[in-house]
Amino acid sequence: MLVIVDYDAGNVRSVQRACQYVGMDAEISADPAVVAAADKLIFPGVGSAESAVDTLCDRGLDEAIKSFYATGKPLLGICLGLQIVLEHTEEGDKTCLGLVEGASERFEFSDRSLKVPHIGWNELTINRPHPMLKNIQSGDEFYFVHSYFARPVNSDHMVGTTEYGDKTFCSVIASENLFATQFHLEKSGALGLKLLGAFKHWDATC
Repeated sequence: MLVIVDYDAGNVRSVQRACQYVGMDAEISADPAVVAAADKLIFPGVGSAESAVDTLCDRGLDEAIKSFYATGKPLLGICLGLQIVLEHTEEGDKTCLGLVEGASERFEFSDRSLKVPHIGWNELTINRPHPMLKNIQSGDEFYFVHSYFARPVNSDHMVGTTEYGDKTFCSVIASENLFATQFHLEKSGALGLKLLGAFKHWDATC
């Protein structure tokens, strides 16, 4: 059973439709028991990390996601689902799930022409191989919408990076059975669907 975590994060229906397109039936659920018992889990999100963390905690979904991660089964994070797996976010000064050491920080630029949030298509640079990236190459473009970026403590977790202004930021995190992207797979056309298709077959090995 593939489950998409529902915590009022806004893009669950589009993620579900993208999953269906690549042949994966996905259940959307806000039930902690269903989330914890899933065979595969997608943790998506758009909007405010501050309110997202509050909602996860209020519903008991924070502990459900942690429990799922501890099983070793495949976990896919998208956008906020990448930032919230870290230990902390500057947005609202919130403690997050802590599945990966690190924090999310806000983009700050002296160049006023660089807009925050960072919105639009941008290139991925692959730092090291990963089974989820077998059909993706450096230079492929994906769709981003975010004001904060992840800074993992361990550089080995930073599987992919992207440049925006003078920043080279982490756009893909991988740690054990977790694979997470800052960009939106469901908004990234054929390449986003390729990654979802890879998740269909990924057995959580690195």
